[in-house]
Amino acid sequence: MKRMLVCGLVAAGIVGLGLVAQSQIRGAAEEGRAKWHAHNVYFSLNDPSEAARRKLVEACRKHLSGHPGAVFFAAGTLAGDCNRPVNDRDFDVALHLVFKDKAAHDEYQKAARHQTFIEENQSNWKKVRVFDSSVEP
Repeated sequence: MKRMLVCGLVAAGIVGLGLVAQSQIRGAAEEGRAKWHAHNVYFSLNDPSEAARRKLVEACRKHLSGHPGAVFFAAGTLAGDCNRPVNDRDFDVALHLVFKDKAAHDEYQKAARHQTFIEENQSNWKKVRVFDSSVEP
């Protein structure tokens, strides 16, 4: 009897978690009617040393994270162990930002911290590629 009660409680908990997850997914889908804005930037550096790559990643964290309207931020270096024919390896550092909407992205572009990032780091940029897209959460 005790075992059946425990199993019943576990099953109820699993069903409850499933309902909560469905509710969160439904909520995200409803919010998703307004598309998020993904801003992905790939930097090729004049000095591609490990130290220079780490310096740019840290500058991204310092100046480009935590902007109003940003729902996701990540910065890092080329994954050296991903070398399939389809992998584009023409970059040293990648920046990934997702904003709640295009308006938040547009404000980010004008922000003083973003401008400072550019001023302090552009001297080591050989090439910068920017990929913006509308995405659904």
